Amino acid sequence: MNPRVLIAGVGNLFHGDDAFGSEAARRLAQTPLPPHVRVVDFGIRGHDLAFALQDDYAAVILLDVVKRGGASGALYVLEPTLDDLPDADDVIDTHGMHPVRVLRLIRATQGKLPPLWLVGCEPASFGPEEGQIGLSDPVAAAIPGTIALVQALLERIGHE
Repeated sequence: MNPRVLIAGVGNLFHGDDAFGSEAARRLAQTPLPPHVRVVDFGIRGHDLAFALQDDYAAVILLDVVKRGGASGALYVLEPTLDDLPDADDVIDTHGMHPVRVLRLIRATQGKLPPLWLVGCEPASFGPEEGQIGLSDPVAAAIPGTIALVQALLERIGHE
């Protein structure tokens, strides 16, 4: 039987490129995926994500913006674990919900985590303080590549 996989989009729709994970999840939900894959846009609901990560999933793919110093729209695939989480948010620097904090909550409660991949996109802008709806052009252009990366990860997960 194929493993159950959660694809979790995170981000704030009112902060420009921070909506990357949510938009990528929305687009993936419209893509034909294997029946054992569940796609959820968690938005900024960190506690909901923490509880979902404790469900009986064989693997989890998080979708979020990640500041790594690359060009806007650059895509990254990271494999964070509970054992090697940084003590500060600056190693995997996200904006808004902070998935690293969610993972720390799981570690603090001695929870277990299935194999986890973070598909991240380098943001261009989070918009002005009063907010901004919509992705920048480079981040919007990265969505098809994100879908391809997730599909490749699903293929890899299916063969492990």
